[in-house]
Amino acid sequence: METYRVLLSDSLSPKGIEVLRSNPALTVDIQPGLRPEQLAEIIAPYHALVVRSATKVTREVIEKASSLRVIGRAGVGVDNVDLEAATRRGIVVMNSPSGNSVTTAEHAISMLMALARHIPAADASTKSGKWEREKFIGTEVRGKTLGVLGLGNIGRIVAELAAGLKMKVIGYDPMLTEAAAGKLGIQLTTLDQLYQRADFITVHTPLTEETRGLIGEAAIARMKDGVRIINCARGGIVEEAALAKALHSGKVAGAALDVFVEEPPPPDHPLLKLPQVITTPHLGAATGEAQVQVAIDIALQVSDFLLHGTIRQAVNITTLTAKELEVLGPHLMLGERLGRLAAQIIKDAPSQVTVELGGEAANLNPEPITAAVLKGLLSNFLYETLNYVNAPFIARERGIRVVETRSREGTDYRNTLTLAVQTPSGSLEVAGALIGNRALRVIRIDTFRVEAVPEGYFIMLRNRDVPGVVGQVGTLLGRANVNIANFALGRDRVGGMAINLVQLDGPVPASVLEDLRALPAITSATSIKL
Repeated sequence: METYRVLLSDSLSPKGIEVLRSNPALTVDIQPGLRPEQLAEIIAPYHALVVRSATKVTREVIEKASSLRVIGRAGVGVDNVDLEAATRRGIVVMNSPSGNSVTTAEHAISMLMALARHIPAADASTKSGKWEREKFIGTEVRGKTLGVLGLGNIGRIVAELAAGLKMKVIGYDPMLTEAAAGKLGIQLTTLDQLYQRADFITVHTPLTEETRGLIGEAAIARMKDGVRIINCARGGIVEEAALAKALHSGKVAGAALDVFVEEPPPPDHPLLKLPQVITTPHLGAATGEAQVQVAIDIALQVSDFLLHGTIRQAVNITTLTAKELEVLGPHLMLGERLGRLAAQIIKDAPSQVTVELGGEAANLNPEPITAAVLKGLLSNFLYETLNYVNAPFIARERGIRVVETRSREGTDYRNTLTLAVQTPSGSLEVAGALIGNRALRVIRIDTFRVEAVPEGYFIMLRNRDVPGVVGQVGTLLGRANVNIANFALGRDRVGGMAINLVQLDGPVPASVLEDLRALPAITSATSIKL
């Protein structure tokens, strides 16, 4: 009988440990509190690693994990795991997202009520021997407007609970249709409308480059005077300095925070000194029920993967056997990269997505590849965690039509993947190929043939096909000390237009983009990261 070693590097509910140890094929070691360098020293013989949020699974750890097959995160967020490094090594990363959704939503509502009625301050005052009834006059939540930022699983539960309190619930989610929101009893709004109308604003989005600093000085300026802000999602979505400034001025009447950029926050953190701020130490998922459920969930998932090759709730791969993963892996990576590319070019949320497998790829199972495309495409629009399992479901839920087609017509490439995206304002088509079944390439954008490795930083330029453009672009980037790694040019001689896909060694400053757009022949300049 083949045996497997499992390392638990964070505390886990005994019920979860019991699930793992109940199978004689699994040997379980528990070593909590390891620093990344310590984990890297001992990880080599382990086939599975189970963590919560404390353990940092860095690239250096993964490079030393010569036997590791799966990383299980007991809970939702996997920002403590280097997903790219794990994927490159063929390590499946799983989470247990459903076990703590209700718990986190209830905590947000608890924070909202505590904020409305000054409960922590009133409690502290009373226990100190005072009786300050007039000081702690609160506000009713009944009839008030709650703005929910992010209508994923937790955001929807918050909306449902708030509706039970007779609050008016409005929400912002760029990928949810009005019809779908209406079925949930939520009035869908724009971000500006939410800021202008909400008496309370609660945040339920993941921390991404798009959501970092989402509620900053400019956003707060558009809010109602006396608004109250709750963040039980991730530190960094609300700019802490901007919030402190708004609390001092009275623009924001109060805030309730379960999360900070730095956890724990330093003792001199300005928000800790303000009486109108309620704080808790990242307790969103901290109930006995949730801790037991996420531990059992991840223990079962890790066991099933090691013993049977079953993949459930993976964040970097769809439900596949190990043999299928070996064949489909490069196609999944290409699909996600093409999805990311399209997401950064289109201006509106997609209404229809068509995925076409060409050549030998037409013989493959299209479902996981389509899931990879949707994960890449929708991640740029959604304020929730996406994986290959939930991306197709979320697309359908938001009214996006998904079409899968096959083409066995001969081309210059053995395996091709084409993504066509329809939006209210137009359409886009991007195509990619595998060279030798492993090397990824972008081979076409709309009618323009290009060839580029879909990795790293790019500027995509649309321009009139006239002499001197390439030289002007190179000169401008050189003056800005931006190094060009590759330059792919696609031309449409009939239309007199061209696309330049310029690969760079690093991100391009916004000022350089503006300078490029000012060149007479350039019609658009888009920054892209793949």
